[in-house]
Amino acid sequence: MEYDYVPMPQRQPLQWPDGKRVALLITFNLETWDLTKDTDKPYYAGGPAILPDILPGNTPDFPNYTWREYGQRVGIWRLFDLFDELGVKASCTTNAVTFERRKAMTDAVLERGWELLTHNWEQGELLTTFAHEPEKERDIIMRSLEQFEKYTGRKSKGWLSSSLRGTMQTADILAGEGCTFYCDIMNDDQPYLLRTPNGPIVSVPYSNEINDFTFITRKNFTTDQFRDALIEELDVLYAEGAKSGRIMNIGLHPHVAGRAHRVRAVREFIEHAKSLDGVWWATREEIAEWYLQNHESHIPGQLGQGQLGQGRVG
Repeated sequence: MEYDYVPMPQRQPLQWPDGKRVALLITFNLETWDLTKDTDKPYYAGGPAILPDILPGNTPDFPNYTWREYGQRVGIWRLFDLFDELGVKASCTTNAVTFERRKAMTDAVLERGWELLTHNWEQGELLTTFAHEPEKERDIIMRSLEQFEKYTGRKSKGWLSSSLRGTMQTADILAGEGCTFYCDIMNDDQPYLLRTPNGPIVSVPYSNEINDFTFITRKNFTTDQFRDALIEELDVLYAEGAKSGRIMNIGLHPHVAGRAHRVRAVREFIEHAKSLDGVWWATREEIAEWYLQNHESHIPGQLGQGQLGQGRVG
């Protein structure tokens, strides 16, 4: 995978369909993880812990495990109810094991006709563990894509790595399997093309900044501060989008944003976003398909710069 440094002033205006200003993606992460791992190394079940003193993988960490499990049992259903009430859709990521271990969550997304994309096999297994063992990484990706197709009846078009930990070959493997977008590269407010030996794939960025976990768990924002940060981010992007379209992704974890005392922030943000005519309630697949057809009007020559397969990212 490689991409070039093209600063915003050197790009042509990005014109979203129907003159929209901001493509808004609200992401639910439907993550499932092992309670224990066969290791005596530190392991946080499912993601960064809320309590310190991480335990060895072979020892159950119930405070951190069940803190996250709240989202599967309660929080996600609160968010589903809210989105149904407001008439909006989420773009959902899912670990492959979620289809079996927490099937009710993926079924709920499929019943609503919302977007699903693959998010590794299991949340506690990172692709970067196999950064120098590409065949092992390929095995994880292929098993995940096959599981997605088995349960959805269609091939996956995109990917977000667990804990955002992709490798230099992740996009190459995905492009070779027909995926059109990849979300680990979080350096932009617009899509652009990543070049791989297997052809281009669109970077449709996730965000570890505009993210409930960062705002609430790391920065200790109140519910009002969380709402206000989301609204301010959208308002600035919306103003900039009058000249050149933007993407805004909001990463939500059901055990964080789905808590009773925080869901109001999501509601009030969505009500604000719905008041803006220039918001495109898009899916990642729609963005990628549109961009593959229109990238030359945005950043000409993206496919002709540099040499493929050299791993250059600057």
